[in-house]
Amino acid sequence: MRLPYRTTLLASLLALLCAGVLWVAYDWFQGRFLRTFSEHTAVFSGDPLQLPPGLAGEGAIRLVHFWDPACPCNVGNQQHLAELIEHYGPQGVEFYSVQKAGSHGQLPATLSRLKVLDGLPGSEQIPASPAVAIWDRNGTLAYFGPYSEGLTCNSSNSFIEPILQALHEGRTVSATHTLAVGCYCPWPKQTD
Repeated sequence: MRLPYRTTLLASLLALLCAGVLWVAYDWFQGRFLRTFSEHTAVFSGDPLQLPPGLAGEGAIRLVHFWDPACPCNVGNQQHLAELIEHYGPQGVEFYSVQKAGSHGQLPATLSRLKVLDGLPGSEQIPASPAVAIWDRNGTLAYFGPYSEGLTCNSSNSFIEPILQALHEGRTVSATHTLAVGCYCPWPKQTD
């Protein structure tokens, strides 16, 4: 008669142990990989931004992607950026990237066609990333700000496609000051 009691007790303890291990694993995963979306308001001003001398002046439409490898918000726009490169690259738009100074990391292989710039005059003064700057064919800054508002970015909520389309059609765009709410990380170096 004692054997069924032991079997039930052992099975109950094993189930309790498994439940504990699963709870610890879930808690670790949630703390490590899941982050709640907190809306941040950022004021983007492109006044200090300039193209480096080798890129300044007349030429192609130039898009510069500002990113920080440690920022979880980058993931929300990487697929969209790859789609922009696929669509507008053949139309003559040149794509560049600027990584936050002092950070380490690399973009995914889908963004390997971005030309890396070591820095951009004035980029140390931008407020947050991910961000984008677009210069027209005359070398004039046409847009500076986020890809979109909200947690993620895609072609349905992006600010970028209408601007690239307008510039491609030869229309003038001047949107260098933007206020947006979304997933952004601070860009300036943190002082200790």
